[in-house]
Order: sequence, then structure tokens, then C-alpha cells
Amino acid sequence: MGNAFITPEGHTGFLAKKLFNEMGRIHWGALAYIEKDGGGPAGNHTHPDNHIFIVVDGEVEIILDQESHVVKKDEMFFVDGMIPHSIWNHGADTAEVIKISVER
Repeated sequence: MGNAFITPEGHTGFLAKKLFNEMGRIHWGALAYIEKDGGGPAGNHTHPDNHIFIVVDGEVEIILDQESHVVKKDEMFFVDGMIPHSIWNHGADTAEVIKISVER
């Protein structure tokens, strides 16, 4: 596990650093800084793991299938990984988000 922030494939204005690897049902966690108008992936995606997004600062829009959900500072949102989804920052400032990937 590296200490560097990276931009995941298909994302823009988005830096993330993995915080931990698999821990039982928790597969991994990451800290992401999502710039204004950044996010991803474009076109939504699915995968076998679920996500828990915790907004530490700012606010994000989570697209879950065809629905938009605004998640603000100190709020969390659960995403079933098999439902098409993406995360975006349309706020004025960089958003800071903890993402935890868990077994379905």
C-alpha cells in the first residue's frame, strides 16, 4: 500500500490515498480530495463491493442509478456496488471524503 495520492482511472480533479486494506468484511478504505467539478467515474459504474462514503468537509453529489443524492459535511451515504453510481463535487470548495469498501 503506497503513501501517494493518485487519480483513479476515469476520474478528474480527484485525488485519493488508500488508508487500509482488507479487514474482515471491510476490504479497504481511502481518503479522497475531490476538487470543484471533479469526481467520477464518467458514465457511472458497478462492482461487487459496496461503499460507505463519509463526507469530512464540503459536500458531494452521489448519483445512484438515476437518482441524485447530496451528502454534506459530517454525513454518510451507503452505496450498493451493483447499482450504477458515481460521486461528484459541484460545491464551491474541494470536498474531503472517506470511502470504505465493504463486502456485499
